[in-house]
Amino acid sequence: MNLTYSISDLPKVAGLILENATNKTLLFYGEMGVGKTTLIKEIAKQLGVEDTLNSPTFSIVNEYAIGPEKLFHFDFYRIEYEEEALDIGIEDYFYSNHWNFIEWPEKISNLLPEENTAIELTKNKNGIRNIKMMPVN
Repeated sequence: MNLTYSISDLPKVAGLILENATNKTLLFYGEMGVGKTTLIKEIAKQLGVEDTLNSPTFSIVNEYAIGPEKLFHFDFYRIEYEEEALDIGIEDYFYSNHWNFIEWPEKISNLLPEENTAIELTKNKNGIRNIKMMPVN
């Protein structure tokens, strides 16, 4: 899936991501400020998260309830070594059968589950964004 969108299109884009995701591990790639967290907030809202979603830049992971399910939102921007992710028990999160939304997944590329959906965001000079979604099974 390849789309060009603006902020006003976020609800539609989030819905398309959920419709096309073939698994519950979504990897969000893109430069700082491209809108990864903003998009994640909309997807979480559509999943039924009622809490205010914040970037887990300092805590590395935030957990949100979705009825009996959970959503784990990770931000690996500040880690320097993959071992730091292992120290927080990353494997337990990844294989819990809950939603995993991962910002900066390239920082832990060797630890990522084989089944994932990569979402690459880029921003044009006019503020319009491009999204490329690539499910991996």
